[in-house]
Amino acid sequence: MSEVAPSPVVQQIRTKFPNAVLGEAVAVDTPTVSLTPESVLPVARYLKQDLGYAHPVLATAVDWKDRVEVVWHVGNLQTNQLLAFKTSLGVEDPRVASVTPVWAGMDWHEREAYDLMGVIFEGHPDLRRILLPDDWEGHPLRKDYTAID
Repeated sequence: MSEVAPSPVVQQIRTKFPNAVLGEAVAVDTPTVSLTPESVLPVARYLKQDLGYAHPVLATAVDWKDRVEVVWHVGNLQTNQLLAFKTSLGVEDPRVASVTPVWAGMDWHEREAYDLMGVIFEGHPDLRRILLPDDWEGHPLRKDYTAID
């Protein structure tokens, strides 16, 4: 990601939530804002209700060994704008609020991040495995995961 001039959307987030934004960059062509974990749900509500980001695109997680990063992409169909917002969580107990109360379409995306990466999305309406069997132990996309022979 490269550093760029602040995007208007991120400036609006900074104004509304002055302590929420930890950084900003552009990944490919997508403005990306880093948020504190506790600000994810209020910012998500603001993005949808006030700024028109009503289209859920994807949610995923990345294991950086020292942290787990959760990334959501949302779109504004009126302006044809895409925005990514992300937060970093501890590897021992990666927990963050679910954005499914804002975008119901993030349901299966968050379930996949739970299943494969172990991220607990607090407030998710149905947080259970989606790809692996219910009795599967561990989260296979985590760097500390070891397959059992």
